[in-house]
Amino acid sequence: MSESSHGPAQGIVVNREDAVRFDAALNWAVDYRGDVTLLISEGRELECYVFDRFSDAEDELRCMVKGEEDRCVVPVDSIQELRFSGKDTAAGKTFDRWIERYVQQKLAGKEASIESESLEGG
Repeated sequence: MSESSHGPAQGIVVNREDAVRFDAALNWAVDYRGDVTLLISEGRELECYVFDRFSDAEDELRCMVKGEEDRCVVPVDSIQELRFSGKDTAAGKTFDRWIERYVQQKLAGKEASIESESLEGG
């Protein structure tokens, strides 16, 4: 599991002690289309989908907690560790990659479809 210039892969763990990577990971979490697990300062783990980073008087992540209906706000200064724990459902699914697969199927004489792949499974 490694990082790329586009962000992390599932399995990456970033600790607050690495300030540069931690700040980048907070921003990546907003673009990551999978669950992240936040280790909060009181030792609690929060598995969630991060959809916004809000900075005003206080730096915060806005999240949807797995298994709950309500959204929550987590102050960044309470986060000790950030884990990219869920599968990024968009990994490898760029438009260019879709076109490439479509053309390959057509050239091979196969029926090509515009249907997307299932998000279920590993």
